[in-house]
Amino acid sequence: MGALTGLSAILGGLALAGFAGVTLWLLMRPRARMATLMPGFGWLVAAAAAMTLWCAAAYVFGPGSAEALVGRALRNIALLGWLGATFWNERAPMSRPLRLIQRMLVTFCVVALSFGSAVWLRQGGLSDEWAGPGLELVAMIAASGGLLLIDSGVRHGSAGLRMPVLAVAGGFAMLWAYELNIQLIAALTGSAATTLILLLPAVALLALPTFVVAAMDVGRERMRLSRTAATRTLLLIGGAAYLVLIGLAGAVARMVGGNYGELAQGLSLVVALGAGGMLLASGRARAWLSVMISKHFFEHRYDYRAEWMRFTATLARAGDDADKSADKGEGDLYRRVAKALAELTGSPGALLMLPDPQGSYRVADRWHWEGGVEADAILSLRSAFMLQDTGHIVDLDAVRRGATTVAGGHDLAIPDWLVADTRAWVVVPVLHFQRMIAVVVLHRPPVTRALDWEDLDVLRIAGRQAASYLAESHSQQALSEAKRFDEFNRRFAFIMHDIKNLASQLALLARNAERHADNPAFRADMVETLKLSAGRLSDLLARLSPRERGRAAEAGRVAIEPLLDAVAAQMRPRRTLSIGCDAGLAAWADSGSVRQILEHLATNAIDASSADGSVQLIAAREAGRVRIDVLDQGCGMTREFIRDELFKPFVSTKEAGFGLGAYEALQIAQAMGGTIDVASEPGKGSRFTLWLPAAGEGGAAGRGNDWMKVAS
Repeated sequence: MGALTGLSAILGGLALAGFAGVTLWLLMRPRARMATLMPGFGWLVAAAAAMTLWCAAAYVFGPGSAEALVGRALRNIALLGWLGATFWNERAPMSRPLRLIQRMLVTFCVVALSFGSAVWLRQGGLSDEWAGPGLELVAMIAASGGLLLIDSGVRHGSAGLRMPVLAVAGGFAMLWAYELNIQLIAALTGSAATTLILLLPAVALLALPTFVVAAMDVGRERMRLSRTAATRTLLLIGGAAYLVLIGLAGAVARMVGGNYGELAQGLSLVVALGAGGMLLASGRARAWLSVMISKHFFEHRYDYRAEWMRFTATLARAGDDADKSADKGEGDLYRRVAKALAELTGSPGALLMLPDPQGSYRVADRWHWEGGVEADAILSLRSAFMLQDTGHIVDLDAVRRGATTVAGGHDLAIPDWLVADTRAWVVVPVLHFQRMIAVVVLHRPPVTRALDWEDLDVLRIAGRQAASYLAESHSQQALSEAKRFDEFNRRFAFIMHDIKNLASQLALLARNAERHADNPAFRADMVETLKLSAGRLSDLLARLSPRERGRAAEAGRVAIEPLLDAVAAQMRPRRTLSIGCDAGLAAWADSGSVRQILEHLATNAIDASSADGSVQLIAAREAGRVRIDVLDQGCGMTREFIRDELFKPFVSTKEAGFGLGAYEALQIAQAMGGTIDVASEPGKGSRFTLWLPAAGEGGAAGRGNDWMKVAS
């Protein structure tokens, strides 16, 4: 009995420390979060604190002492309060008889607590001879009534409460049932059940974890072991069974006598080493063991959560260490698709086939598929049509046994080379919205097995997921090609606009040559104009080249006055321009790009003006920037047209215009850190103003005028 008393003291100390720690932890938990987990969290804290006080009294004075019975009365008050606050509320109130029972129990416990506390404070202790029986009677009544309330409360509120909360009620029921059993034994035998009383701290320790779990955000769903944990548990159980078997064999051998014990130990060691070595060295043995465990111990063959996470991770990541030689990009994606589908079924390799221009499917990539594939190894159009129309996953072993059709009478039409290659196991069509974009052939796993409905469903869903990745990759490739075509078309549209201007200039030159061919000055001007036009045409043809992305304009200090003179000379066959420029004015820009803008604007000004109307080019420095005005006295434009249509592509007021001149000029100006401003009224002409960063004396742009490169 002395050893049991010492054990009871140790358990009492552990229970006291445990409930004290749980009480502090509960007090630190966020109240708002706890209110969503349980309706009576405050009472749970009070119950933990009351359990702490009861364990303290039991540890100091003994589990069966009168002081412990007073602490039990305080504990019962808190437990009864938690039951009422947890299982009943205003919308579902406690019935009148139950409420009467609860109040009666609380009253008994309060009286016992008050009486015991008053006597203990007055006399410094309680007598077990006269105080014990009364307190034990109150404890028995409280335990009986508490069990009744738990039964009614669980039946009343179990549907809307979390399992850990119900576990707390179960812990209280266990505690009350144990105490009631102690009281009944004492009443029947006339002597206290000392052993059971000393083990009360152990029962309290069993109820301790329920407080912790109830205050955690768990228990909303049924908890299950993961497949990995379950498999390892089975292996541990198998190891334990092996050790037990060795022990039994040794015991039997010792009973029989002789040297059979040593023989049994030797045979057991040989068997263990042989089995362990086979599992470590043989992939086939490991695969067989995995299949057997999945088949006989689990409801489903696949751990869908783990498999899907691994499948998605394989598709999403770039080439791993095993595939360092794989090309990045789309080829690497093909290999990842083959690998992801193969890993689902435990296949050691896979082939991925893609359609060729004629519609047949050829091997495009492989993953761990040893040996080459013949050049004529294709999937015919007939088989491709069948797979696409039916979405059928083909078990090649069934085909080898003579099953050559599927439901509906469709002929599989599997090619002979695929049937003859015994490594090929399953053919999986990769479908995206009823369109087959790839076919994956899976390698036979180490342990051959027949496909079941679960394999087919997993491969079908995984094939659709892989198809979305392949379709997205194909869409990205098509979009990239479309962007290249769009870039070429855009350059071509701008060049056509420039060619139209050159054609108009050459046509005007030809008409003037008929009248002024004998004039030496005209001939010299014509030769210069032809040279400039030929150079412009050569530049335009270079810009159309697929290898030429346009001339990359470089920023530099550009003198404005020579540019204006050059533009005026270019336009002289059509119109004499008036030039005005501040002395030494320079911009931080690209000379060719600025000239291209001014030629566009000057050409439009000439086209909009009458035959005798003047066109002016005026440049000045204003607000720290270079301002170049192109003014005409033409027909002008409305404000609505300037706001809504002027700088939009393919919008023009000219009958034969492309509507690209103003748009291209604005794009080039903005790329150089400038812009174009327009002021115009119908019948009063127009003013186009080109703003550019001004260049300082040292050749650098003004502060804040950082200039970007632009491809013209």
